[in-house]
Amino acid sequence: MTSESTNKEDVLHAARAFVQEEASKHSDGHDWSHIERVTKLAGRLAQHMDADPFVCELAALLHDVPDEKLNDSLEAGMGKLNNWLDTQPLDFTTRELVVNIISTISYAGGQGATVSSLEAQVVQDADRLDALGAIGIARTFAFSGARGREMYDPALPPREQMTREEYRKGRSTTINHFYEKLFKLKDLMNTSYGKELAEQRHEYMVQFVEQFKQEWEGTDR
Repeated sequence: MTSESTNKEDVLHAARAFVQEEASKHSDGHDWSHIERVTKLAGRLAQHMDADPFVCELAALLHDVPDEKLNDSLEAGMGKLNNWLDTQPLDFTTRELVVNIISTISYAGGQGATVSSLEAQVVQDADRLDALGAIGIARTFAFSGARGREMYDPALPPREQMTREEYRKGRSTTINHFYEKLFKLKDLMNTSYGKELAEQRHEYMVQFVEQFKQEWEGTDR
C-alpha cells in the first residue's frame, strides 16, 4: 500500500469518526445510518460512472455537516466543516472539490446551485436516492415528526413556487413535501445509473401517497 493510499484511508477513517459523532445528535432522518447509505450509494454510482471514488466517498461522508437544517446557520455549518478539513492532509484541489460538492448538492426548495463536476453529480444523486422509496418515506415522516409538522391537511395544497426561506420555514405538511420535493427528484437525477435506481423508488412513493389519501378519506377497498 502506497503512502498516498494510506493517507486517503486515514482521512476517510477520521471523517467517519467525526461524522458519527455529529450524526449522533440527530434522529430526524439525518442520522449516521443515512450517511452510511448515501456513502454506499455514492460508491456504487462512482464505480458505474468512473468518478473519483475517494472524493465521492469523502464528500458523501461529510455532506450533512454544514446543512443549515442541522446548524444555527449555513455559515456556522460551513465553519464547522472547514475547521475539520483544516486538520486533514488534503491537497488544495481535492479540498476545494469536496467543499464545492457539499456546497452545491442541496435541493433548497429547487433553488440549489447547479453541480459542476461528475463527482458532485454522483454525491447529489446518492443523497437524493436516499430521499426516495421506502427509506425516503420513513425519513420524511421522521423529519416531520421531529419538527412538529402535521401529516396531512387536504385544505392546504402543495406550494408550487417558493423561495429557499419559504421552503425551509413556511407552513406545509408531510404529504405536501412529496409534491414539493420528492416527486420531482426522479427527473433531476444526473447520472444514468442514478436515474435507473430512482425510477423504482419513485413509483413506490407514488403508490404510497395514493394509498395514504384513500385511507385518510376512507375510500380504500
